[in-house]
Amino acid sequence: MSKPLPPSVAGVLFDLDGTLLDSAPDLYAALQAQCAEEGVASPAYAPVREVVSRGARAVLRCAFASRGEAVIEALVPRYLQLYEQVMARDTRAFDGVDDLLARLEARGLRWGIVTNKAAFLTDELLRRIGWSTRAAAVVCGDTLPVKKPDPAPVLLACERAGLVPGQCLFVGDDRRDVQAGTAAGLFTVAASWGYLDGGDPHAWDADVVLDHPAALAALLQLEPATA
Repeated sequence: MSKPLPPSVAGVLFDLDGTLLDSAPDLYAALQAQCAEEGVASPAYAPVREVVSRGARAVLRCAFASRGEAVIEALVPRYLQLYEQVMARDTRAFDGVDDLLARLEARGLRWGIVTNKAAFLTDELLRRIGWSTRAAAVVCGDTLPVKKPDPAPVLLACERAGLVPGQCLFVGDDRRDVQAGTAAGLFTVAASWGYLDGGDPHAWDADVVLDHPAALAALLQLEPATA
């Protein structure tokens, strides 16, 4: 670790897609449906999965790059409609995430979400998977005029969750997460189990790089949650 854990950790903030949830299968399914509507062949899954954390336009470029940016922009609303239809169909928490969240709650630690995903999608997704009432704060990509890597969304999540930044961790699978968390004064955790759109997480200057949610539970010395 580049610096020690805060002496009294009060909470943990997380990125959503690629950190807590593997939503790539549903984002890909929406692209497949749009390709069928537009009469073009669907791209392979792997290159789409690599860019899903960049948003709808990056996903659409995997299939429609040859049509130009203006066409891609015009396709975005329909893509989001298709995604909303299949959202949470095959989206799952990454292995170990459910246990990690249960341990945090059992310890009395608050957890929240800071995502660049739009609020209308985030709120509905959390409702469908049953997390809406569990997160102490949810800050989305359109909550503020700025997104990660700007620290403002992270600081707002701390405020809404009643957390002091210096007593909080921020966990994410993208360089932007680490940049935002560092600028906000949080202890940063690079989640190497995620999509890693920002390349090698060891090069992001995170305070620690972890390869599984269980490693975070161990770092925080969280006991197993009892039923």
